[in-house]
Amino acid sequence: MTATESAANRDEQTTEKIDAGQFFQCELRVGRVVEVEDFPEARKPAYKVAVDFGPAGVLRTSAQVTHYDRDVLKGRLVVGVVNLKPKRIAGFRSEFLLLGSFDAKGRAQLLTPAQGATPGDLVG
Repeated sequence: MTATESAANRDEQTTEKIDAGQFFQCELRVGRVVEVEDFPEARKPAYKVAVDFGPAGVLRTSAQVTHYDRDVLKGRLVVGVVNLKPKRIAGFRSEFLLLGSFDAKGRAQLLTPAQGATPGDLVG
């Protein structure tokens, strides 16, 4: 199933409701991409991405955003969930979730913080 099909299925189905408190337990922060590496071990095309979240430190994740040029990603401000438990992906330790939306082609489009945002800023 593609990301687009998955999103369409979610739209058609009733999703489980959560308490607002559960959502607010997620710590969303602005970060700056500092490193982008190829990730050939991943099942689907992906990069290994390191992001500086200011006081929260530099965290790493894998992201299926290979439709972005690496040079365009490096230095870009992004939004991530930084307080998730680490997860192993193809032997790589993913430490946060990079946030985006899916376009009509099923590609992840990274969320962009407001102008003037800086690494470490809380998103709410």
